[in-house]
Amino acid sequence: MNNEFDVVVIGAGPAGAIAASKLMKDGFSVKILEKLQFPRFVIGESLLPLCMDYLDELGFLPAVVDQQFQVKTGVCFYHEHKKCDFLFENQYTKGWTYTYQVKRADFDLTLANVAIEQGADLEYNATVTAVKTSATKQAVSYTNEAGEALTIDCRFVIDASGYGRVLPQLFDLEVPVSTPPRGAIFAHVDDTKRTDKAGRNIFVHAFNNNTAWMWSIPFSDGSTSVGIVGEVPYIEECDENNGAKFREMIENFPGLEGRYTNNDLKFEPRKIVNYAVSVKQLYGEGYILCGNSTEFLDPIFSSGVTLAVSSGYKAAAIVADHLKGKEVDWDADYGDVLKKGIDVFRSYVLGWYDGTLGKIFFGENQNETIKQQICSVLAGYIWDDSNPFVRKHKTMLKTVAHVATM
Repeated sequence: MNNEFDVVVIGAGPAGAIAASKLMKDGFSVKILEKLQFPRFVIGESLLPLCMDYLDELGFLPAVVDQQFQVKTGVCFYHEHKKCDFLFENQYTKGWTYTYQVKRADFDLTLANVAIEQGADLEYNATVTAVKTSATKQAVSYTNEAGEALTIDCRFVIDASGYGRVLPQLFDLEVPVSTPPRGAIFAHVDDTKRTDKAGRNIFVHAFNNNTAWMWSIPFSDGSTSVGIVGEVPYIEECDENNGAKFREMIENFPGLEGRYTNNDLKFEPRKIVNYAVSVKQLYGEGYILCGNSTEFLDPIFSSGVTLAVSSGYKAAAIVADHLKGKEVDWDADYGDVLKKGIDVFRSYVLGWYDGTLGKIFFGENQNETIKQQICSVLAGYIWDDSNPFVRKHKTMLKTVAHVATM
């Protein structure tokens, strides 16, 4: 078997579905190879408003709306009995004022099905074993569900394999990150004590001198995702004895008034450690990386899916131009743009863990304009240079935090 497609997309998650849709909209044939069978569980359940731009433009939004996911209108941060709410309707950038909290098994399957309806040839249970690239033609080898070894010829390869990181591993592109190794432990619970207001937004509690935090992400079916993020030794401690400490922490979730007391977990606690990783390069001869195949920072600001769909769209756009014979600048039009967005989020992740954001979020005198500008970053609008908290992200947080403590 040696079918030829314009583009092979590795991975059918949000980045892959968005990339495939954008390419097909530009007239190209797409083969998607997905290692797993959807639906499947994956963490990363809270979207940001920026996602809605891509879902709307590419025709995914009606199917997403039909799923009746939990509407998300903001986020609440909690620390030492102090709360700080960010509502997307009160943000600086003109954009979506809401998004969704989703069970990724359902959300990812919805996007994949839309991509199929739009014309993508999607094959599940397909494990990529080798990729050969050149200036003109690429060859992707894989084994299918029956165990057969197959090869597909194509003009370009997009790696949207997420945590699978297919090309970074095949091409030895992975590099470590400078942040301390962290991990997460999480589960779903029946959220029977939830109020209507509590059901709308994610809730984040910081503790252990900002080195650890807990999340609560409500879903529309009455269940909620709960988890703890911290440095690896602490997460290992939470996981011991069948997650005894994790269960205790969830039952006594600060700020949520015993909401999860005596609630049975819907599955045993699951753990991920050392999730942060980066790559030497974002593209090469005949291929490009997007989504978590490029870099995953940290889950604190729910940036994972947003960066996945953004990079999937941008990768597909530049590949489409390239295949049309247009002159493209891979750095200026993709690498530098993606790096800029990741660096904005990186500043906020670092600011969260070193306490800078805490001084702003929980300070006595909060400036509403500053709060609106920060809210737009938390909504995902990380390429809006009119926002000083985007344009000067490396310095603004420290400056405002210093003023807040004077």
